[in-house]
Amino acid sequence: MAGQLRALALSITLALAACGGSVGEKPLLTTSQPPQTTASEPSVARPARTQEHLKLIGAYGGVYANPQIEAMVNGLVERLVAVSSQPDREMRVTILNSPAVNAFALPSGDLFVTRGLIALANDESELAAVIAHEISHVTADHARLRQRQAQAAALAKRVSDVVTDPSIKADSRETAELSLATFSQQQELEADEIGVKTLAAAGFDPFAAARFLNSMARFAQLPSLNAASEDGPGFLSSHPSTPARVDHAKRVARSFGAPGLGRTAHNNYLRTLDGTLYGDDPREGFVRGREFAHVELGIAFTVPDNYVLKNTSAAVLATDGAHTAIRFDAVAVPESESLAQYLRSGWVKGLIDDSIRSETVDGLEAAVASALVEGWSFRIGVVRGPRRVYRFIFASSKPAAAYEEAFRSTMNSFRLLSPSQRAAMRPLRIRVIPVRPNESVETLAKRMQGVDEEMKRPLFETLNGLGEDRPLAPGDLVKITTE
Repeated sequence: MAGQLRALALSITLALAACGGSVGEKPLLTTSQPPQTTASEPSVARPARTQEHLKLIGAYGGVYANPQIEAMVNGLVERLVAVSSQPDREMRVTILNSPAVNAFALPSGDLFVTRGLIALANDESELAAVIAHEISHVTADHARLRQRQAQAAALAKRVSDVVTDPSIKADSRETAELSLATFSQQQELEADEIGVKTLAAAGFDPFAAARFLNSMARFAQLPSLNAASEDGPGFLSSHPSTPARVDHAKRVARSFGAPGLGRTAHNNYLRTLDGTLYGDDPREGFVRGREFAHVELGIAFTVPDNYVLKNTSAAVLATDGAHTAIRFDAVAVPESESLAQYLRSGWVKGLIDDSIRSETVDGLEAAVASALVEGWSFRIGVVRGPRRVYRFIFASSKPAAAYEEAFRSTMNSFRLLSPSQRAAMRPLRIRVIPVRPNESVETLAKRMQGVDEEMKRPLFETLNGLGEDRPLAPGDLVKITTE
C-alpha cells in the first residue's frame, strides 16, 4: 500500500488541480491555537529569520516549542559545529512542528529537524548523526555546487534541442540528467562520511548514523503511517539507496573501532522526549485509523475500510491505493450564498450543472455534484458547518459502484462532535516507561494508543529501534504512544 499511495500522489495533485479546488482560497482546517509545549519555560531567543526560513516554517506547521528539547538540540549543534571544518560558522537549528521524519539545511547555516524525526531517534548520537549530516552539507557548500551543476544540466538540455536525430537528442538529455543525479548521490555520500567523522570527533557513537538510517527506512515502510512522511526533499530522499548509505556509514564508522564507542545518552535522551507531542498537531485535527476528527472545529468523518488517511494543515487526503483519491478541506462561504450557488461559482471545473442536489447531512445543509475533467470523474460534496463550509472532493480514474458507495458513506459519516466527545479527545504523546519483569514486545505494543491494532507492534519496534541485535530487558526504557 505504501508504494501505491506514493504512486497515486501525482494523480491526486493533477486531479484536484483540475477541479479548481482551493485556488485563491485560504484553507481553514488549521486553528489559531499555538502548539502545546511540555514545559512553561520561555523559548531561547532567535535572530531574525530570512524569507526562505519563514517559508519552510510555514510549510511544516510552524515551530514546535519545547524548552527541554530545544536546549538538548542546541547543545548538540554547538558540540558538532565546534569540531566541524568551520568551527566559527554560526549555525542554528529550528524544530519544525511536523510529524514527518525529515531534516534539511539552508546554505545560510539554518538547520531544520522535525519533531517526528526527534521522536524516532533513540539516543543523542542518532539525532546528532542527522544534525552532523546537515552541517556537512553547509560546510561542504553543497547547495551552491548543486546549483552550478543544475545550471550545467539545463544548458546541456537546451543544446540538445537543436539536434534533429531523436536518439542523439534523447541520449544527450539522459546524460545531463544522469550527471545531475550522480552529483547529488556523491554529495549525500560525502555528507554521510563527513557527518560520521564529525560524530566521532565530538565523542558520539559513530555507528549511530547507520543505525538511524535503518530506523528511518523501517518507518517509511509502515503502510498506514504515510501521513508522517513528506513528499519532497529530505534526509532519505537522496539518490543512494538506504542499504548503500547504511553500508557506507558503517565502513566509515569502523575506521574508528568496533561498535560500542562514544556517547549515546540513551536514557537521558528518552527522558527528555517524555510527553512530546506525537503525530498530528491538535490545531490540524487527528487521524485515528479511518477517522479524522478535529476537536477545535468540532467535526469528524470516517473513510471506508480500504482507504488510508493523510492529514496536513491545509487538507486531509485519502486514497484507496488504486484508482480513487479524496481531499477534505474547509473554506469561508457567505451565509447568504446557498451551497448550490457556491458549487456553481466557478471553482469546480467540468461541473455537470444538472447533477447538483441539495441534501442534509447530520441535520446540516449540504449539496452534492459531479464533474468530468480529462478522463477523471469527480464527486463533490459540501456541508455548511459553524463558521465554515466543509468540502469533500472525490477523484477517480476508474469510477464504479464502489466509488459512489465510498463517496456516499464518507459524506454521510460527517458529523458534529458533542462537547463530551470533544472533551474526551486528546492528542498523542510520547510516554517513556520502564520494561517490567515478564513484559514482552507484544505486551508493551498492546499499550500503544491511537494506532490501528495491526500497526501497534510494527510501530513499537520501529519507534524503539528494536531488532535481533537489540532485545529488551527488564528496566530498559521504551517509548509508547498514549493519549
